[in-house]
Amino acid sequence: MCTSFTLKEKDGSYVYGRTTEFGRDLQEALMLLPRNFSYPGVGPDSVPGSGLNWVGKYAVIGINVLGLDILLDGMNEKGLSAGLLNLPNSADYQKPVGTDGKNSIASYQMLNYALSNFATVEEVKAGFAKIFVNSSILKAWNGVVKCHMTVHDIQGKSIVVEYLKGELVITDNPIGVMTNDPPMPWQLINIGNYVNLSPLEKDPITVDGETFAPPSSGSGLHGLPGDFLSPSRFLRAFEYSAAATQYASDLPKVELTWRILNMFDIPPGSVMIPPGDPYAGGVSGWEYTQVSSVADAKNLIYYVRNFKSLNIKKFDLMSHDLDAKAATSFPIGDITTYQVIQ
Repeated sequence: MCTSFTLKEKDGSYVYGRTTEFGRDLQEALMLLPRNFSYPGVGPDSVPGSGLNWVGKYAVIGINVLGLDILLDGMNEKGLSAGLLNLPNSADYQKPVGTDGKNSIASYQMLNYALSNFATVEEVKAGFAKIFVNSSILKAWNGVVKCHMTVHDIQGKSIVVEYLKGELVITDNPIGVMTNDPPMPWQLINIGNYVNLSPLEKDPITVDGETFAPPSSGSGLHGLPGDFLSPSRFLRAFEYSAAATQYASDLPKVELTWRILNMFDIPPGSVMIPPGDPYAGGVSGWEYTQVSSVADAKNLIYYVRNFKSLNIKKFDLMSHDLDAKAATSFPIGDITTYQVIQ
């Protein structure tokens, strides 16, 4: 599971937040990929270097997984942010052969490719139309990484990049929300089933002289799904982010994003999955929120909080050497500290 959304600033820029849930430990850390970093494209044969190799134009900060230079979330120096979210039931990548195979990258390289090469959503659209994304196997993952990608630029535009039935599908995303299966076009249509919901309280009704009032506040969103299914989380992220934008627009967006993200933490033990479940990653047990992140695109600051520590860490991208000769990894930490009131 994963849930993502954006909050728009008054100047059109945005703050992007997401959670990352999985069954197996993804071993997340922060990683800075500098300008001119060399990326070996993985071809259909799953061999690094056999696909489309490239040299990154922009520096990128993000969350890497499994000790590899593979990012599942991040932001570049131009304020473009993106995230890979699980899509195991729907993702079906292209099958390039011959020279097309040499012009392809692995599914798990989509985010690295987008953030290291492009500054805007329109550039991402044009760039991905020129390459192929294949179904190569990631050994550390024990299979094909089936995911889709949410992308947001500093002008406030958002898209979702998916590969469905072997074809590239890019969907404009005016609401900035994305979760998991089903694919994005279905999720957008499903919003129409809940147009009756509103943050505004419902008035009492009167029938034959008898008045019936809601039992408490919160009646406007009565009927909003509260479970952890992807469509339910999508609807909640949409309702919460839209309401915050309309009715709490003066609050600082980074702090407001964290407050909304708190609503999507999966308490340990609440979602028990068997090892064969595509959202389990080959292990059994409880799925949980392993890491949450917030990207402040205007100020180029990236925030992260992981399961082992409730403390929020702050990474100021422009205060680091963006022309370093190698990637740099930063541990997120595993200690929670408390401010003592004297």
